Amino acid sequence: MKTGRLVVVDEACRTCGTGGEIISSVVEDAAAFNGLKAAPRRVCGLDVPVPFSPVMEQYVVPNKDKIASAIRGVTEG
Repeated sequence: MKTGRLVVVDEACRTCGTGGEIISSVVEDAAAFNGLKAAPRRVCGLDVPVPFSPVMEQYVVPNKDKIASAIRGVTEG
């Protein structure tokens, strides 16, 4: 409520992940939803099994660049 913005970071898959449930709870609460200045953003893992290869794992799970991009996305405009 203080910033009017919401970015949820979760390593779980996008589908059925905790991040989606958190955003859903906020959007369902009228006071919280009306307090948002930007659409909520979810930074999460892709809907695939986590690969064994470290290079591919970095592509699948959230990292600092993806998080920073999402934060810039909700603060612009």
